Amino acid sequence: MKLGIGFPQREMTDANLRYAQQLGVTHVIAHSPRLGDHGYHELDALMAMRKHVESFGMTLEGLENLPHDHWDCIVEWKDGREEQMKNVQQTLENMGRAGIPILGYYFGLAGVWGHWRNYDGGGGRGGANVKSFDVDRIPEAPDHEAAPVSVEEMWDRFTWFLKRAVPVAESAGVKLAAHQDDPPVEMLRGTGRLLTNHDAMQRLIDLVPSPSNGLEFCQGTVSEMGSDRAVDAIRRFAGQGKIFYVHFRNIKGEYLKFDEVFLDEGDVDPLEAMRAYKEAGFEGVMTPDHCPVIEGEGSYRHRGMAFSLGYMRALMQTVEKE
Repeated sequence: MKLGIGFPQREMTDANLRYAQQLGVTHVIAHSPRLGDHGYHELDALMAMRKHVESFGMTLEGLENLPHDHWDCIVEWKDGREEQMKNVQQTLENMGRAGIPILGYYFGLAGVWGHWRNYDGGGGRGGANVKSFDVDRIPEAPDHEAAPVSVEEMWDRFTWFLKRAVPVAESAGVKLAAHQDDPPVEMLRGTGRLLTNHDAMQRLIDLVPSPSNGLEFCQGTVSEMGSDRAVDAIRRFAGQGKIFYVHFRNIKGEYLKFDEVFLDEGDVDPLEAMRAYKEAGFEGVMTPDHCPVIEGEGSYRHRGMAFSLGYMRALMQTVEKE
Protein backbone atom coordinates (compact mmCIF):
# COMPACT_ATOMS: atom_id res chain seq x y z
CA MET A 1 0.00 0.00 0.00
CA LYS A 2 1.20 3.49 -0.85
CA LEU A 3 0.77 6.75 1.04
CA GLY A 4 -0.72 9.48 -1.12
CA ILE A 5 -2.07 13.00 -0.93
CA GLY A 6 -4.50 14.99 -3.04
CA PHE A 7 -3.74 18.54 -4.12
CA PRO A 8 -5.97 20.92 -6.06
CA GLN A 9 -4.06 22.17 -9.08
CA ARG A 10 -3.53 25.59 -7.49
CA GLU A 11 -1.95 23.91 -4.43
CA MET A 12 0.60 21.84 -6.36
CA THR A 13 3.38 24.25 -5.44
CA ASP A 14 6.99 23.47 -4.69
CA ALA A 15 6.36 24.17 -1.01
CA ASN A 16 3.39 21.79 -0.80
CA LEU A 17 5.15 19.03 -2.71
CA ARG A 18 8.14 19.39 -0.38
CA TYR A 19 5.75 19.22 2.61
CA ALA A 20 4.27 15.98 1.26
CA GLN A 21 7.70 14.51 0.61
CA GLN A 22 8.79 15.34 4.17
CA LEU A 23 5.75 13.49 5.59
CA GLY A 24 6.58 10.28 3.74
CA VAL A 25 4.11 10.66 0.88
CA THR A 26 5.12 8.77 -2.26
CA HIS A 27 2.13 9.38 -4.58
CA VAL A 28 0.05 12.43 -5.56
CA ILE A 29 -3.49 12.80 -6.91
CA ALA A 30 -4.22 16.09 -8.71
CA HIS A 31 -7.71 17.37 -7.88
CA SER A 32 -9.85 19.06 -10.53
CA PRO A 33 -7.08 20.21 -12.86
CA ARG A 34 -7.68 22.13 -16.05
CA LEU A 35 -4.83 21.33 -18.41
CA GLY A 36 -5.46 23.19 -21.64
CA ASP A 37 -8.22 25.17 -23.31
CA HIS A 38 -9.62 22.73 -25.86
CA GLY A 39 -12.07 20.68 -23.79
CA TYR A 40 -9.61 17.94 -22.89
CA HIS A 41 -6.37 17.57 -20.93
CA GLU A 42 -3.47 18.30 -23.26
CA LEU A 43 -0.44 16.04 -23.43
CA ASP A 44 2.22 18.69 -22.86
CA ALA A 45 0.46 19.99 -19.74
CA LEU A 46 -0.01 16.46 -18.39
CA MET A 47 3.67 15.72 -18.94
CA ALA A 48 4.69 18.96 -17.22
CA MET A 49 2.56 18.18 -14.16
CA ARG A 50 3.93 14.64 -13.93
CA LYS A 51 7.54 15.83 -14.20
CA HIS A 52 6.92 18.51 -11.56
CA VAL A 53 5.74 15.88 -9.09
CA GLU A 54 8.58 13.54 -10.02
CA SER A 55 11.13 16.28 -9.37
CA PHE A 56 10.26 15.84 -5.68
CA GLY A 57 10.76 12.09 -5.79
CA MET A 58 7.04 11.26 -5.92
CA THR A 59 4.69 9.73 -8.48
CA LEU A 60 1.66 11.42 -10.06
CA GLU A 61 -0.80 8.55 -9.60
CA GLY A 62 -3.90 10.14 -11.05
CA LEU A 63 -6.28 12.99 -11.74
CA GLU A 64 -9.50 13.37 -9.78
CA ASN A 65 -12.56 14.98 -11.40
CA LEU A 66 -13.00 16.28 -14.93
CA PRO A 67 -13.74 19.97 -15.40
CA HIS A 68 -17.51 20.46 -15.50
CA ASP A 69 -17.52 21.79 -19.05
CA HIS A 70 -15.54 18.79 -20.32
CA TRP A 71 -18.52 16.47 -19.86
CA ASP A 72 -21.61 18.30 -18.57
CA CYS A 73 -23.53 17.51 -21.78
CA ILE A 74 -22.90 13.80 -21.16
CA VAL A 75 -24.06 13.80 -17.54
CA GLU A 76 -27.01 16.12 -18.25
CA TRP A 77 -27.80 14.36 -21.57
CA LYS A 78 -27.71 17.47 -23.73
CA ASP A 79 -26.77 18.19 -27.30
CA GLY A 80 -22.99 18.19 -27.63
CA ARG A 81 -22.41 14.96 -25.71
CA GLU A 82 -20.91 13.17 -28.72
CA GLU A 83 -18.27 15.86 -29.15
CA GLN A 84 -17.55 15.90 -25.42
CA MET A 85 -17.21 12.13 -25.42
CA LYS A 86 -14.51 12.39 -28.08
CA ASN A 87 -12.72 14.91 -25.87
CA VAL A 88 -12.96 12.61 -22.83
CA GLN A 89 -11.47 9.86 -24.97
CA GLN A 90 -8.69 12.25 -25.98
CA THR A 91 -8.01 12.98 -22.32
CA LEU A 92 -7.72 9.26 -21.59
CA GLU A 93 -5.37 8.71 -24.51
CA ASN A 94 -3.21 11.66 -23.46
CA MET A 95 -3.10 10.43 -19.87
CA GLY A 96 -1.87 7.08 -21.11
CA ARG A 97 0.85 8.72 -23.20
CA ALA A 98 1.85 10.87 -20.23
CA GLY A 99 2.08 7.87 -17.90
CA ILE A 100 -0.70 8.94 -15.51
CA PRO A 101 -2.60 5.74 -14.73
CA ILE A 102 -5.86 6.71 -13.00
CA LEU A 103 -8.77 9.06 -13.66
CA GLY A 104 -11.06 9.43 -10.64
CA TYR A 105 -14.52 10.75 -11.42
CA TYR A 106 -18.03 11.19 -10.07
CA PHE A 107 -20.98 10.61 -12.40
CA GLY A 108 -23.94 12.51 -10.99
CA LEU A 109 -25.90 15.74 -10.99
CA ALA A 110 -26.62 16.88 -7.42
CA GLY A 111 -23.09 16.30 -6.14
CA VAL A 112 -22.33 16.70 -2.44
CA TRP A 113 -25.38 18.41 -0.98
CA GLY A 114 -27.06 18.89 2.38
CA HIS A 115 -24.16 19.36 4.78
CA TRP A 116 -25.43 21.88 7.31
CA ARG A 117 -22.04 22.20 9.01
CA ASN A 118 -19.29 22.59 6.43
CA TYR A 119 -15.96 23.24 8.17
CA ASP A 120 -17.20 26.52 9.62
CA GLY A 121 -19.17 25.68 12.77
CA GLY A 122 -16.95 23.62 15.05
CA GLY A 123 -18.57 20.38 16.08
CA GLY A 124 -15.40 18.32 16.22
CA ARG A 125 -13.06 17.27 18.99
CA GLY A 126 -11.82 20.35 20.84
CA GLY A 127 -13.90 22.56 18.56
CA ALA A 128 -12.25 21.42 15.34
CA ASN A 129 -14.30 22.39 12.30
CA VAL A 130 -15.91 19.34 10.70
CA LYS A 131 -18.43 18.54 8.02
CA SER A 132 -21.81 17.24 9.23
CA PHE A 133 -24.96 15.95 7.61
CA ASP A 134 -28.37 15.78 9.28
CA VAL A 135 -31.35 15.36 6.99
CA ASP A 136 -33.65 16.90 9.63
CA ARG A 137 -31.57 20.07 9.97
CA ILE A 138 -31.50 21.23 6.37
CA PRO A 139 -34.24 22.88 4.33
CA GLU A 140 -35.80 21.01 1.44
CA ALA A 141 -33.12 21.02 -1.24
CA PRO A 142 -34.13 22.84 -4.43
CA ASP A 143 -34.38 20.74 -7.56
CA HIS A 144 -31.35 20.61 -9.81
CA GLU A 145 -31.79 22.54 -13.07
CA ALA A 146 -31.67 19.24 -14.97
CA ALA A 147 -34.39 17.59 -12.84
CA PRO A 148 -36.42 15.46 -12.93
CA VAL A 149 -34.19 12.48 -13.70
CA SER A 150 -34.89 8.99 -12.39
CA VAL A 151 -32.30 6.56 -11.07
CA GLU A 152 -32.68 4.33 -14.13
CA GLU A 153 -32.36 7.28 -16.48
CA MET A 154 -29.03 8.07 -14.83
CA TRP A 155 -27.93 4.46 -15.21
CA ASP A 156 -28.77 4.69 -18.94
CA ARG A 157 -26.56 7.77 -19.26
CA PHE A 158 -23.83 6.13 -17.23
CA THR A 159 -23.94 3.01 -19.40
CA TRP A 160 -23.62 5.14 -22.55
CA PHE A 161 -20.57 6.86 -21.04
CA LEU A 162 -18.88 3.68 -19.79
CA LYS A 163 -19.30 1.79 -23.06
CA ARG A 164 -17.44 4.58 -24.86
CA ALA A 165 -14.88 5.46 -22.19
CA VAL A 166 -13.78 2.08 -20.81
CA PRO A 167 -12.42 0.54 -24.05
CA VAL A 168 -10.37 3.67 -24.74
CA ALA A 169 -9.11 3.75 -21.15
CA GLU A 170 -8.13 0.09 -21.30
CA SER A 171 -6.28 0.60 -24.59
CA ALA A 172 -4.47 3.60 -23.10
CA GLY A 173 -3.54 1.77 -19.89
CA VAL A 174 -5.66 4.09 -17.74
CA LYS A 175 -8.07 3.05 -14.98
CA LEU A 176 -11.45 4.78 -14.55
CA ALA A 177 -12.21 5.03 -10.83
CA ALA A 178 -15.79 5.95 -9.87
CA HIS A 179 -16.58 7.76 -6.61
CA GLN A 180 -19.68 6.87 -4.60
CA ASP A 181 -22.59 9.27 -4.04
CA ASP A 182 -22.17 11.40 -0.91
CA PRO A 183 -24.58 11.25 0.88
CA PRO A 184 -25.71 7.82 -0.42
CA VAL A 185 -29.35 8.63 -1.07
CA GLU A 186 -31.05 7.42 -4.27
CA MET A 187 -32.88 10.69 -5.06
CA LEU A 188 -31.51 14.15 -4.30
CA ARG A 189 -32.70 17.47 -5.71
CA GLY A 190 -34.99 15.63 -8.09
CA THR A 191 -32.20 13.56 -9.62
CA GLY A 192 -31.37 9.88 -9.40
CA ARG A 193 -28.12 8.77 -7.84
CA LEU A 194 -26.09 5.74 -8.82
CA LEU A 195 -23.51 4.42 -6.35
CA THR A 196 -25.54 4.49 -3.14
CA ASN A 197 -25.03 0.93 -1.88
CA HIS A 198 -22.72 -2.06 -2.25
CA ASP A 199 -24.81 -3.78 -4.91
CA ALA A 200 -24.85 -0.63 -7.03
CA MET A 201 -21.04 -0.55 -6.92
CA GLN A 202 -21.04 -4.15 -8.12
CA ARG A 203 -23.48 -3.21 -10.88
CA LEU A 204 -20.97 -0.63 -12.13
CA ILE A 205 -18.18 -3.19 -12.17
CA ASP A 206 -20.28 -5.79 -13.99
CA LEU A 207 -21.77 -3.33 -16.46
CA VAL A 208 -18.63 -3.05 -18.59
CA PRO A 209 -16.18 -5.73 -17.43
CA SER A 210 -12.62 -4.48 -17.81
CA PRO A 211 -9.42 -4.10 -15.81
CA SER A 212 -9.94 -0.36 -16.39
CA ASN A 213 -13.42 -0.16 -14.80
CA GLY A 214 -13.52 0.11 -11.03
CA LEU A 215 -13.77 2.26 -7.93
CA GLU A 216 -12.34 5.32 -6.32
CA PHE A 217 -13.23 3.84 -2.93
CA CYS A 218 -14.29 6.61 -0.55
CA GLN A 219 -14.21 4.82 2.79
CA GLY A 220 -16.14 7.63 4.47
CA THR A 221 -18.96 7.58 1.95
CA VAL A 222 -19.13 3.78 2.05
CA SER A 223 -19.30 4.02 5.86
CA GLU A 224 -22.33 6.29 5.47
CA MET A 225 -24.04 3.28 3.87
CA GLY A 226 -23.58 1.45 7.18
CA SER A 227 -20.38 1.61 9.21
CA ASP A 228 -20.89 -1.98 10.39
CA ARG A 229 -20.51 -3.15 6.76
CA ALA A 230 -17.66 -0.91 5.64
CA VAL A 231 -14.95 -3.50 6.22
CA ASP A 232 -17.07 -6.07 4.36
CA ALA A 233 -17.12 -3.71 1.39
CA ILE A 234 -13.34 -3.34 1.52
CA ARG A 235 -12.93 -7.11 1.38
CA ARG A 236 -15.55 -7.51 -1.34
CA PHE A 237 -14.19 -4.96 -3.78
CA ALA A 238 -10.46 -5.09 -3.00
CA GLY A 239 -10.74 -8.86 -3.31
CA GLN A 240 -11.90 -8.39 -6.90
CA GLY A 241 -9.05 -5.98 -7.63
CA LYS A 242 -11.60 -3.24 -8.21
CA ILE A 243 -10.44 -0.63 -5.71
CA PHE A 244 -8.09 1.56 -7.73
CA TYR A 245 -7.34 4.06 -4.95
CA VAL A 246 -8.76 4.97 -1.55
CA HIS A 247 -10.03 8.03 0.29
CA PHE A 248 -9.19 6.94 3.84
CA ARG A 249 -11.46 8.74 6.30
CA ASN A 250 -13.86 8.05 9.15
CA ILE A 251 -17.30 9.15 10.33
CA LYS A 252 -19.57 8.97 13.34
CA GLY A 253 -23.11 7.90 12.45
CA GLU A 254 -24.40 7.09 8.98
CA TYR A 255 -26.98 8.41 6.54
CA LEU A 256 -29.34 10.15 7.63
CA LYS A 257 -27.05 11.79 10.23
CA PHE A 258 -23.26 11.76 10.47
CA ASP A 259 -20.14 13.77 11.29
CA GLU A 260 -16.84 13.50 9.41
CA VAL A 261 -14.31 13.13 12.20
CA PHE A 262 -10.65 12.40 12.96
CA LEU A 263 -9.49 8.95 11.92
CA ASP A 264 -9.06 7.73 15.48
CA GLU A 265 -12.58 8.53 16.75
CA GLY A 266 -15.01 7.29 14.11
CA ASP A 267 -17.25 4.24 13.98
CA VAL A 268 -14.95 2.22 11.72
CA ASP A 269 -11.83 0.77 13.37
CA PRO A 270 -9.06 2.14 11.10
CA LEU A 271 -6.67 -0.68 12.00
CA GLU A 272 -9.29 -3.29 11.09
CA ALA A 273 -9.92 -1.46 7.83
CA MET A 274 -6.22 -1.29 6.99
CA ARG A 275 -5.84 -5.01 7.72
CA ALA A 276 -8.77 -5.73 5.40
CA TYR A 277 -7.12 -3.86 2.52
CA LYS A 278 -3.88 -5.76 3.03
CA GLU A 279 -5.52 -9.18 3.41
CA ALA A 280 -7.60 -8.59 0.26
CA GLY A 281 -4.49 -7.82 -1.74
CA PHE A 282 -4.89 -4.06 -2.22
CA GLU A 283 -1.55 -2.49 -3.14
CA GLY A 284 -2.68 0.92 -4.36
CA VAL A 285 -2.63 4.49 -3.15
CA MET A 286 -4.50 5.80 -0.10
CA THR A 287 -5.06 9.51 0.50
CA PRO A 288 -6.55 11.39 3.46
CA ASP A 289 -9.93 12.96 2.76
CA HIS A 290 -12.19 15.57 4.39
CA CYS A 291 -9.76 16.23 7.25
CA PRO A 292 -11.16 18.29 10.15
CA VAL A 293 -9.86 21.85 10.27
CA ILE A 294 -7.46 22.23 13.20
CA GLU A 295 -6.79 25.44 15.17
CA GLY A 296 -4.35 27.73 13.38
CA GLU A 297 -4.89 26.05 10.02
CA GLY A 298 -4.06 27.73 6.74
CA SER A 299 -5.72 27.53 3.36
CA TYR A 300 -4.74 23.93 2.64
CA ARG A 301 -5.26 22.19 6.03
CA HIS A 302 -1.62 21.22 6.41
CA ARG A 303 -2.14 20.34 10.08
CA GLY A 304 -5.18 18.15 9.57
CA MET A 305 -3.54 16.41 6.63
CA ALA A 306 -0.35 15.84 8.62
CA PHE A 307 -2.34 14.18 11.42
CA SER A 308 -4.10 11.87 8.95
CA LEU A 309 -0.96 11.06 6.97
CA GLY A 310 1.00 10.18 10.10
CA TYR A 311 -1.82 8.00 11.38
CA MET A 312 -2.18 6.23 8.04
CA ARG A 313 1.57 5.69 7.70
CA ALA A 314 1.67 4.09 11.14
CA LEU A 315 -1.28 1.82 10.28
CA MET A 316 0.39 0.74 7.04
CA GLN A 317 3.65 -0.05 8.81
CA THR A 318 1.78 -2.01 11.48
CA VAL A 319 -0.11 -4.27 9.11
CA GLU A 320 2.89 -4.78 6.84
CA LYS A 321 4.83 -6.17 9.81
CA GLU A 322 2.07 -8.53 10.96
